[in-house]
Amino acid sequence: MPVQLSSALLVELVAQAATAHPQECCGLLIGSEQRVQTIRPCANVADDPATGFEIDPGALIAAERAMRQGGEQLIGHYHSHPNGRCEPSPRDAASAADDGRLWLIIAGQQVSVWRAVSGGALYDAFDPVPITLSDG
Repeated sequence: MPVQLSSALLVELVAQAATAHPQECCGLLIGSEQRVQTIRPCANVADDPATGFEIDPGALIAAERAMRQGGEQLIGHYHSHPNGRCEPSPRDAASAADDGRLWLIIAGQQVSVWRAVSGGALYDAFDPVPITLSDG
């Protein structure tokens, strides 16, 4: 099932990745299973943000807590690959939980979306998710 992403969010994601370069940007995806409604940039607190990402645990915990209390739905997260390909890396696969959440990856002007699942097509951890761009 495709996930819908607005053209405005796509532009914002690519801009965040360019601004963070040569480090990885990262953040949270908010919406529904079929649509990314908003993105929430987060600090990359990885030991080496040029080669990996770790979303600020405080931001992640706050989003999970808000969701449990009836707030916005956390559907996944995003990060950039400044010098890499627009697909999850083996390092991403090693850290992925098979929770069905989305992983959106930005590389240059390209964006791809993947679902973290056990037995996935890529590294036994991710299945590709088609993106549908919208105007709004």
